[in-house]
Parts: sequence; structure tokens; C-alpha cells
Amino acid sequence: MPILGSVLITPVLPQLSAEFADVPGSEVLVPMVVAIPALMIAIFAPFAGQIVDRVGRKVLLIIAMIAYAFVGTAPAWLQGLPEILASRVLVGICEAAIMTVCTTLIVDYFHEKRRNRYLAAQTIATTLAATVFIALGGALGTGGWHAPFWVYAISLLIAIPMIFALWEPRRSEGDANGAVAAARVPIPWGRIAGPLAVTLFSGFSFYVIIIEASYLVVGTGIAATDTAVIGAVAAGASLATAIGGLTFVRAIRIGVSRLLPIAFVIQAVGMLVIWFVPGLTGVAIGAIIASFGSGFLLPSLLRWVIATTQFAERGRVTGLWTAAFFLGQFLTPILIAVIGAAAGSLTAAVGVVGIIAVVIAVLVGVSLRRNTAGVEVQAA
Repeated sequence: MPILGSVLITPVLPQLSAEFADVPGSEVLVPMVVAIPALMIAIFAPFAGQIVDRVGRKVLLIIAMIAYAFVGTAPAWLQGLPEILASRVLVGICEAAIMTVCTTLIVDYFHEKRRNRYLAAQTIATTLAATVFIALGGALGTGGWHAPFWVYAISLLIAIPMIFALWEPRRSEGDANGAVAAARVPIPWGRIAGPLAVTLFSGFSFYVIIIEASYLVVGTGIAATDTAVIGAVAAGASLATAIGGLTFVRAIRIGVSRLLPIAFVIQAVGMLVIWFVPGLTGVAIGAIIASFGSGFLLPSLLRWVIATTQFAERGRVTGLWTAAFFLGQFLTPILIAVIGAAAGSLTAAVGVVGIIAVVIAVLVGVSLRRNTAGVEVQAA
């Protein structure tokens, strides 16, 4: 659902810009139709995590899925830009609950190898969904900018089997009052502050290619109307992310302490290829390499930050992780614009992000190795 919220309507943004051209500030407000749900996820995911730990998982998820259908389809019949933006705020709040609960349930339901497979499957599902929804939004957009918003009603169809197939996980044995216990278990800030900072950058680096791919292609001289070439590059990058997620299941045996830095390095290599290899070839190859690294990155982060949490704190930690990741997404176009202005071009900006990714890889690798060594010494 968060992927649906962010990519479905991107093909009709030019239509929305034309429709609301006479609205003051429309050049900023229309792109916010896509961006504002990510900001709402960043703001409200921690609150969703609080509710998850105190009240439970399943009820919040079902309510959010049903509400998502109504607020998501609202722009299909709304006519004013302020009203549409208000509905998008509500979409983001629903997405905050959906993303937080689903990730929490994956960690609740499964353990060890099965958990790794499902965390990877989450990445695969979101990246493949992005490819499908971009194409679907473009096809429906031929019927006018209202049409794609009706797709949000699909959450009703998904909510129905959720009611019967999902179950509320049990708390650990001896926990007589789960809600009180959850309230008393503090958020482990000392353990998660660093990983959350890395997650914030990861949300940024993950979405650089997704958001900027079309602009990078056009920057090589391809016409903005040549959607076949632009779509092919975007689809190739999306498929590479999915393949990276599939590979994670086998690669996780080498350990997150190695895999997470490797993911950042692969991202960096792709971004540096975009910077230094001229033309469409460099953009296409670089986007595929960087996106393959992103496929490693997302499940590795989830494994690192969330998979080791206790039941009573898991919802809140997941909410904070979701907030950090989607705040990175929201900041991506802003930061790229700033870096691009300083570096002189979009390709140079992407390359600078690649250099920063290498630095993050080194810092994370050293930190994880030290922590692992510390644990081994204590165990000895």
C-alpha cells in the first residue's frame, strides 16, 4: 500500500499540474500529492508503533486497510487541490499503520530462515508492485487524472482475506498483562539510535534511483515523451531490486555485519557508474547495479534493526524504523536538488551520494564488527 501511494499517480502529475495551473503555488503543491504520504508515514509511524504494542496488531491493520480505500479513492471525485492534499495526508497516516503492522507481524510470525525469506519477500513485493503500479497508473491516466485513484479501493479486497488469514500473535509466556508490560518496556534508544540514523540515509539512497531515473534518462538526450525508453530503464532497475531481495535469502548466511556494508558498496558502484559513464548506457547499467544493492539493503536493515527486538518493544521500534526510512524518501528530491546545485549536475549529485554510501559502508562495517567481537568476548 505505501508503494501504491507513492508511484501510482506519478504518470498523471503533468495532468494535475495543467488542471490546477491557476492555483497559487501549484508548482509546489501538485508534487506534494505524491510526496506528502511519505512525510505522514515519517510523522505517524512511531504513533502507530505505540498503538501496536499497547493494543495489538490485527485490529489496527484491518481498520487502516479499510480506511485506506476510502481516503485513497477520494481524489477520484474531489475537484479542489486543497481537498485532494487533505485526503493524501490521511492516506499517509493509513500507510504508516499498514507498514508498521505488516513488518511487525513478519517478525512476530516467523523465525530464523523463514523470517529472512519473508523480509526478502517484502522487498520483492514492493519493488515488483512499483513496476506494476507505474504502468497501471499510466494506462488509466489516459482516461483522465481522476481514474488512477480508483485503484486504491483494492485495499478492501485485500482486507477481507486478512480478517480470516491473519491472527494476533501471543505474547511471551508469563506476560499476564501484555499492554501494561509493553508500556513499561522502554524504547532501547542506546541500541537503535545508530541503526535509525543509517536507516534515514538508506531511505534516501534507496529512493534516489527510483525518483530520479526518468530525469537521468532525459538528461542523456532522450525525449521526455519517449516513455518506452524511460519505462524500460525504470523497469530494469525495479527488477534488479527484486533480484537483490531474492539473493538476500542465500546471502544472509554470511551475516548482516558483512552484508549491510556490501549493500551500500554495490549501491555506490552503481551511482558512480552513472556519474562517470556517459550517456544512456551509463544510466541504465548504473541504475541496475545500484538497485541490486538496494535489494540487499532493505531486508538487511530490517534484519539488523527489527528482527532482534523483544515482543513488547517491537511495534514501537518498527514504527521508528518506518518513520526514519520514509523520512529519507521524503527528503530525497530536496537533498538531490541541493547536492545537484552544489555539484553542478544531477549525475554528479548521484555520484556524491555514492561516495557518501561508501563512507556509510565503512562506518557500519567497523561498528558491526566491533559489536560482534564484543559479544564473542563476553560469550567466551
